[in-house]
Amino acid sequence: MENYKISVIVTVYNVKEYLRECVDSLIHQTYRNLEILLVDDGSGDGSGAVCDEYAEKDKRVRSIHKENGGLISAWKRGVSESSGAYLCFVDSDDWVELTMIEEMARHLTGQEREIIASDYVIERQEGGERVYQKLSPGEYLEEDMRREVIPNLLGREKRYVTISRCMKLIARRLIEENQKYSDPAVVVAEDTTIMLPALIDCRRLVIMDHKAYYHYRYIRESMIHKYNPGLYDNIKLVVQITRRIVEDKFAGEEKERRLRQVDQEAVFWLMLVLKNEARGNKSGYRRNIISLCRSCEVRNLVRNTPVTVEERSNKLLYLVMRHPGHLTVSLLRGAIIWYYRGTKG
Repeated sequence: MENYKISVIVTVYNVKEYLRECVDSLIHQTYRNLEILLVDDGSGDGSGAVCDEYAEKDKRVRSIHKENGGLISAWKRGVSESSGAYLCFVDSDDWVELTMIEEMARHLTGQEREIIASDYVIERQEGGERVYQKLSPGEYLEEDMRREVIPNLLGREKRYVTISRCMKLIARRLIEENQKYSDPAVVVAEDTTIMLPALIDCRRLVIMDHKAYYHYRYIRESMIHKYNPGLYDNIKLVVQITRRIVEDKFAGEEKERRLRQVDQEAVFWLMLVLKNEARGNKSGYRRNIISLCRSCEVRNLVRNTPVTVEERSNKLLYLVMRHPGHLTVSLLRGAIIWYYRGTKG
């Protein structure tokens, strides 16, 4: 049952408060044929020393130190120094069930282009919320991927398969061949740049049957939940990379269909930009949102790209995108304030 060496890559940056819980959940995995690479991305809070401590105690653990370069540069470093046939990514403020890798590894076949995907739990202060893949549990082979999975990877409000690189066992080749798309300049939606091409190239995907092994710690103060004044430029870069992936992977009419889905994906990413402004930019949110939504680039995208929106919060964001004005933006700001005052996590 442990024929395959699995490399667990943990990117570490200023998470000393949570790091031990994460690493403890890895070194005590019931699957033992592991190497655990702790990639310290220039932490300044003592996280690097914790990595060294674990490396001294367990020969399977390696502590790697590098200058700060961001998440993508850190996991790329981990990939380059790893030796496992399969890669497993875990964020250093999260933790996993002790049987996660063993139970996922049971589904491995040694195929060079396979991915095993489990589910996850969002851990907030008030409790956990289980999140399951929308794609039904089961095994999806090459024809299934072409017919059912790949057409649903982009352009939908809810993903059929989580694009996160975490909560998965990924055949090494899928990462090595596709990490060329991952630009370290991307700081939000980074996983799209590696998991989208990996899933497109995947020839065997296993969706486990409602197994929420991975615990995602919701930290309200983390970078993803703070105001990011450069988010729109970041999203434009992600869209450019996504477009390049589609242009490289597809041809003919299918390429045109997938490119239209990239535009739909851009609409949903723009909702994240509006939310970022309404939530975090207290003094300039109104000006920035109206200016962005009235720009020729965004106006043409929204007008020419129909999307299906079902979530109530997204309907409001979509309304603002189509009808940017003081009233709609004020409604959005009020709804955002009300929501975050009511959440503890």
